[in-house]
Amino acid sequence: MATQPIHEIRHGLIKVRIWRKQTSSGLRHTLTIVRLYRNGDVWKESTRFSRDDIPLMCLVLDEAHNWIFENSKRVEVAPAIRPEQ
Repeated sequence: MATQPIHEIRHGLIKVRIWRKQTSSGLRHTLTIVRLYRNGDVWKESTRFSRDDIPLMCLVLDEAHNWIFENSKRVEVAPAIRPEQ
């Protein structure tokens, strides 16, 4: 089963996905950003962007940064769940 992103933000044709991974150095977040386009009747994704995509890329990346920051604080503050002994 493939890992799913924990959050997705979209503005217009630009979409960013946020992924969470636990590593030996702690919790890490990574991003993927794509541009949606239509090929006939089929929607596809591209990792190539034009000059006109840059403002929306900035917007979704800023929102992704804020989301990661806010949700990282919640994870750090959440008490550890310990199994009953």
